[in-house]
Amino acid sequence: MHVDVKICGLTDAAAVAAVLEARAELAGFVFFPPSPRHLDTGRAAALAAPLRGRAGIVALTVNADDQTFDDIFDTLGPDMLQLHGQESPERVAALKRRYKVPVMKMIAVRGAEDLKGVDPYLDVADRILFDAKAPPGATRPGGLGLRFDWQLLAGLDLPLPFMLSGGLDADSVGAAIAIARPGAVDVSSGVESAPGVKDPEAIAGFVAAVRAAESAAEPALESTIERMPS
Repeated sequence: MHVDVKICGLTDAAAVAAVLEARAELAGFVFFPPSPRHLDTGRAAALAAPLRGRAGIVALTVNADDQTFDDIFDTLGPDMLQLHGQESPERVAALKRRYKVPVMKMIAVRGAEDLKGVDPYLDVADRILFDAKAPPGATRPGGLGLRFDWQLLAGLDLPLPFMLSGGLDADSVGAAIAIARPGAVDVSSGVESAPGVKDPEAIAGFVAAVRAAESAAEPALESTIERMPS
């Protein structure tokens, strides 16, 4: 199996270079002022220039207004939107029509009942992101280094590809992939030396751990197929 890697919350050129060196598939930029990873669109566009055509450029927003999106697309021109707030299915559909790029919707998870939140988005989103639900009183919905029970996703059958986020790092991502079998994983604080400061060595180590987990998953998958009745 192949698992795409997204490194989110890039804030400097060294992190961008590390993403390219490690050959991560997706690079995320955050447009949400309460986050320590927030950038203005001009800075994000300058950082994203080397990524163009080499990694998918993802713009993360949280309940953003139309003016914010217009600024993001006029200046950065992302390849994908990541909606990390309480955006409605109607809002997702409207953004897809307006900007004509794939949209990934975050579903916050703490327990099994939270998975029901995905249902309204299955007909409008292009990808689902499962992230750990922020605790009460948190000022932002992600990038907190929290994780949820990955067993909740074991055997999950969705008509859309899904990405896994929340508390991942090089030490934990292998187990996450083995249990949840996501099509992609997303990391931010798990590859940082301080909030908002990416560690190039940690980025390299995270991507290497994902690639190792891919290889480990293949024999298990083949064994399952062999046991299936013809």
